Amino acid sequence: MFAIFKKELRAYFINPVGYVYVGIFLAASALICAFTTYQQASYDASGYFQFLLLMMGVLIPLLTMRLFSEERKTRTEQLLLTAPVSITGMVLGKYFAALALFGASVLVSCINLFPLVSYSIIEQSTATSDVHVGLVGGQVIGCLCGVLMVGAAFIAIGLFISSLTESQLSAAVVTIAVLMVMMLTNFFNSIINSAAVRTVLNWISILARFDRFALGMFDFSAVLYYVSIAGVFIFLTVRIYDKRRWG
Repeated sequence: MFAIFKKELRAYFINPVGYVYVGIFLAASALICAFTTYQQASYDASGYFQFLLLMMGVLIPLLTMRLFSEERKTRTEQLLLTAPVSITGMVLGKYFAALALFGASVLVSCINLFPLVSYSIIEQSTATSDVHVGLVGGQVIGCLCGVLMVGAAFIAIGLFISSLTESQLSAAVVTIAVLMVMMLTNFFNSIINSAAVRTVLNWISILARFDRFALGMFDFSAVLYYVSIAGVFIFLTVRIYDKRRWG
């Protein structure tokens, strides 16, 4: 698995995909931070991370579209299937390579919040009351954990869709569509009167479970949900390649 992980991580920077993803992610996150915090003169970072989630729905497919589609297109898929590594190890190696690049990008983008931390320290030191002034550390950490959890689920979905086609473009477009539907269900949930439909939409909705993280609370049920989503789609990808190996 580690050999696959290193190979895939290196592949992101052999071709332009990795550079394009990181460049767009960091530039877009800086703009989002500027408009949601600095321009609004606000220390509330939840809006920044919520817009970051929407951006991830478009950018994460750039990471996942080539993971298996490229192998099928270049006819190197059989080499993977006959390599001395288990199917699970192969899938997890690719998954963790994409997750590592995504996680590193998110952590680097936290530099955008450093000026707010400095302003918070200055304002808190000059405040005359015991009321907290400035950026709330618990909220930032909670939102950061939520973003990483959502990203882990998104990458697993993109990995599965990439295994279904040899076209990278098709894999990217379908992944974007699926992720957008999962995020927009939270909006439709607020305008539908049927309790049964709302229950179903609330179960599908990715953003509904992010709300607690945005309040600075660590929600174990939400973590379990995101880990379950990732686990299900990784399992489905493994089953697809098990069938191809022996089919």
